[in-house]
Amino acid sequence: MANNENYKLYLVGRNRAKTAAVADEVHAPYFVTDFADLEQVRHLAAVLKNTLGTAPIDMLVNNAGGLFDDFALTTDGFELTFQINYLAQFLLTSLLLPQFNTDQTVVINTSSVAHKLFGHLDLEDLNNQGNYNASKAYGDSKLADLLFTKELHRRYHDQGLKTVAFHPGVIRTNFSSGQKNWRQVYQSALGKLVLPSADAGGKTLRYFIEGTPDITWQSGQYYSKRRLSKKVNPQANDVVLQRQLWDKTMTSLDL
Repeated sequence: MANNENYKLYLVGRNRAKTAAVADEVHAPYFVTDFADLEQVRHLAAVLKNTLGTAPIDMLVNNAGGLFDDFALTTDGFELTFQINYLAQFLLTSLLLPQFNTDQTVVINTSSVAHKLFGHLDLEDLNNQGNYNASKAYGDSKLADLLFTKELHRRYHDQGLKTVAFHPGVIRTNFSSGQKNWRQVYQSALGKLVLPSADAGGKTLRYFIEGTPDITWQSGQYYSKRRLSKKVNPQANDVVLQRQLWDKTMTSLDL
């Protein structure tokens, strides 16, 4: 998408060269931030606020993602997958919340079908230190994204905020490059032959960006590609867990 008279687009990425290339293509300013470092996320929020001035934020797309075979803690003390895929995005959203358009802001969170296949959150071991498994860590992070979406909707929908979580499909990208087991499908010859392209995944995201909240898609819900899906992890609809995860995350991030 390119800038037009109705909005101003800003891009955020971890890799400077790749982010700059995309930004140049769509004629948009960009910022470089590594979500594995929460101080960088806090700095990003401050820079964005300073850049925007009094201009409101109409839409925030949380689309960062990663998956790692081996257990690793960030310098912030959180498991790497969980921090990049969930905590950093929760932090950025929370810090930017005061700048959201009071009439209507849209927050789009990229989840995954992995939330249902592999996720099971234990609030006492969100780092999965007890028995680390890469697939479960990824599923947990994407389940947390969905729980975050539902709680964000519950807390702020009446104030005009609309939010949605979606599974873009298994897309042919460099995601999970060098990883093992089922994740090798992304890099396999078969995967490169049959998986949808990144453009296809982008069109799914664009569907939510360009749609009309609560008409084209329903706020607070989970979509598999463009289809409303009720096939979710049972924990996703646990209202108590939604609130508990929110509260625990706020405490963990000192918000």
